[in-house]
This record gives sequence, C-alpha cells and structure tokens, in this order.
Amino acid sequence: MQVAVFGAGYVGLVTGAVLAELGHQVRLVEVDPEKIAAIAAGRPPIYEAGLDTLLPRVVRDGRLSITADGARAVAPADVTFIAVGTPPLANGDADLRFVRQAAEAIGAGMEPGRRRVVVNKATVPIGSANLVEVWISEAYRRRWGREPDPEWFAVASNPEFLREGTAVFDTLYPDRLVLGADQPWAVEMLRALYDPIIRQAFEPPPECPRPEGQGPVPVVESDRISAEMIKYAANAFLATKISFANEMAAICERVGADVVQVMAGIGLDQRIGPRFLNAGAGWGGSCFGKDLAALIFTAREYGYEPRILEATVAVNRDQRRLIVARVQEALKTVKGRRIAVWGLSFKPGTDDLRDAPALTVIRELVRLGARIAAYDPIAMTNAARQHPELEIRYAPDALSALEGAEALVIMTEWDEFRRVPLAEVRQRLAQPYVIDGRNLLDPAAAKAAGLWYRGIGR
Repeated sequence: MQVAVFGAGYVGLVTGAVLAELGHQVRLVEVDPEKIAAIAAGRPPIYEAGLDTLLPRVVRDGRLSITADGARAVAPADVTFIAVGTPPLANGDADLRFVRQAAEAIGAGMEPGRRRVVVNKATVPIGSANLVEVWISEAYRRRWGREPDPEWFAVASNPEFLREGTAVFDTLYPDRLVLGADQPWAVEMLRALYDPIIRQAFEPPPECPRPEGQGPVPVVESDRISAEMIKYAANAFLATKISFANEMAAICERVGADVVQVMAGIGLDQRIGPRFLNAGAGWGGSCFGKDLAALIFTAREYGYEPRILEATVAVNRDQRRLIVARVQEALKTVKGRRIAVWGLSFKPGTDDLRDAPALTVIRELVRLGARIAAYDPIAMTNAARQHPELEIRYAPDALSALEGAEALVIMTEWDEFRRVPLAEVRQRLAQPYVIDGRNLLDPAAAKAAGLWYRGIGR
C-alpha cells in the first residue's frame, strides 16, 4: 500500500520504518529540517533499538522517504497516519494544534476518487476522531467546494502500544492490534495493511528476530471512541499498577517487609501478573503523565471525579520527593555536597528525557545547593542540549561520576549499573551512601561492600 505518516517522532518514525520493511511504500511528513536531513540520510534522530540498521535499509531501498510537503505525501496514500505530538496543556487537556495542522494538510492534499483511511495513531482525547474528520472535511471543502464522499474517506483510531526502547519489536510482534472505525471497509483496509503482522507472515528482520512461540496477533475491532478509550484505559491501568507497588513499598518499610519479595509473590497470581509492579522512583516519560491528565480532565468535563487516577498521580509525584528526602536523610545538609546520579532517561533503552524522574530529583537537589555529577549510557547528549539550565557535570563513565561524591543516587535501571563492582563503588565514594531509586542493587551485597544502602520499600 501507499502510506503517509505525519510526524517522524518515536511513534511515526518506527511505524513508518516497520511498514516500509514489510513492503509498503511510506512517505514521512516532517517540518523539522534537522530531522528531515537525518532521516533522508538513513540516520535515526532518536535512539531506539534496531532502528539504526532498519532505517538506513528501507531508505536505501527506496521504500521510505521523507518530505515537508504534506500534499505530496497524501495525494497517493491509501492510508495516512497522524502521529504528531499532543503535549499537555496547563489544565491537563491535550494540545491538538499539531493534530489540526496535520488534518488540514491532509484535507487539502486529498484528491477525489481514491478510497483512503486517515488514522489517528497519536494518543488523542476521547472523541478526537470526530474533530479530525471535521478538520479534514473543512479543508477538503475549501479546495474542492464539496464534502468528501463518505464511501471513499474514513477516519479511524489505531492507538499505539509501543514501549520506548523496544518499539520496533512491539510494532512487529504486538500483544494486540486495535482497529477502531465506524465504516467496515475502513477496518478491512487496516486489516490488509497489517496483514503480515496479524498473520506473522513476514521474514523477521535481522535486528528483531521473531520470539519463539509467536503466533497470530489478536485484533480488536471497535468503534472509534472505544478505540481511543482503550489506549487511555491501558496506560491508566499500567500507571496505577506502578503507583500501587510504590504505595505497598511505603507500607513495607513501616512493617519491615521487602517490597521486592512482596511484588514477586503477588505477581505470580495470574489475575495480577508480574509486570509493572516494580517499586521505585515512579513512572515518567511522555505517555503516562500526559494520558492520565487528559483522562482526568475528560472525566471532570462529564461531571465525574476519578479518584483512583488522582491518587495514582499523587503517589507518583511523592516518589520523586522521597528520593530527595532519602538524600537528606543520609547527608543531613545537602548544601555544597557532591552527589553522583546514575541514569537520566526515564527508563533504560531510550534517550528520552520527557518527564524523567531523574531530572525532577536533580533540579530539587541543585535548588538545595548540591553539586551533581551524572552519568547515563545514552541520554547525556540530550540532557545537555535540552536542559542547558541544569547545573550538571557529565561524567564519561559510571565510576568517574563517583569521584569525590558523598552519595550515589540511582535513577535509571540500566544493566550497565548492575555490573559495576560494589567494592569499587565504595572505594570511589567519599562517603558510603547509596540511594537506590530503582531497587537495582542487592541490599546484602551492598552492605557487605561497606555501603549504607537505602532502596524503596526494603
């Protein structure tokens, strides 16, 4: 199929590259000249496992191209994805201006007589498919003087469920596909687009082998509004599981239990499952906070107070404060102290700093007068470029960050940190304090190495 994708960020770029790998002809639409130049040369502007070899291959083979000209991409497209950013507004609602710009460009670029589906891939507030349909129709009418034929044009919702760091894998081998459309023919077009993934009838790319036992992918067909709600409900539930684990951690500390053992015990219950039960510094990233805020805003618009979701957000906010309190507990006065921070990205496997708990903690420690030395395997370049206001010394490696530091704070659970010998950690630190915001280390091993160790819920 001919595919257009508006937005070449984490979702749009990965979606476009994978669809191109599966044999579709993909045109990305992007306004950032730096991104355009990088992608046209086959260089991913983001870090994502497998993308560094997948992208240059589909660009070189002519299956993926990028342009700033939306009309040029839309005119031949069978399926057009909207995968632009939807940043949160101050009141929690989502800012849809980029979605509207994309929709209007699509309406102006569409030509009559060609059946096409426009897909909301970005996470948008409930009912946004209706808005996108209106915006596209208005732009189409301005160009052609009439409404688009409903038999030849449909807006659908196909939410993404990609985890940063494993987005290529998640696109090729998803848990499920959600296809939300009010016209049956639109669902069939999307089924045809995704047919190789649904049936797992493709040759796995070398950078992302098919997992053993992978079978056909379940497909959920729904109306548009239900598809939009599925995305919000999924993220809200995952965020709630993490906040639940952190609330249990607070109780564990008070009664003398170990939250790691407790979560392992309840995670074996098939009704609960083991994933997203890691207590720590809390969740971050571009999705959970924004999506919870939008869902809370929507609920209040309709006169409902979502108390569980509000508590989920409050517990997560408190976890970041807890890390700072642990530093104060260890050092008493923070002013003038050297503190090492391991990890900047909101999770391992990505260089994404959006709503990263590490940045919140660093800002507060700097405000209190601390001097910070930080190390992250991937995200330091982004941190220096995106946050020049932060007073951070970036270290060349994990051990170098510890030189002269009076405490180590672990904020991202990179595997690299697990492999650092604890005896060397103790040797480099001026004082033995370790605040483990991800429960990465073994408390007994840390104690045996002479470290004063504080995890979360342990």
